[in-house]
Amino acid sequence: MGKSWALIGFDTLANEWYEVSFFEREAEAARAGLMQLQEIEKTQPTVTSGGQADYGIQDRVYIQRPDGTRYRLLP
Repeated sequence: MGKSWALIGFDTLANEWYEVSFFEREAEAARAGLMQLQEIEKTQPTVTSGGQADYGIQDRVYIQRPDGTRYRLLP
């Protein structure tokens, strides 16, 4: 398998990155990332965590490109 797209999580409280999964295509990673954001909302509800806002403490979800650069995925 060649270079792949990755779904990467960021734990805002621990200030740590964690790998979620790898994909061959960006669209697959984005779909999985949106599902991950839904799971995060269930376990870290916006009402108590501040959600995905800049001041929120919910975990963040990023897509990592094959070249290693990342961008944040928002709901």
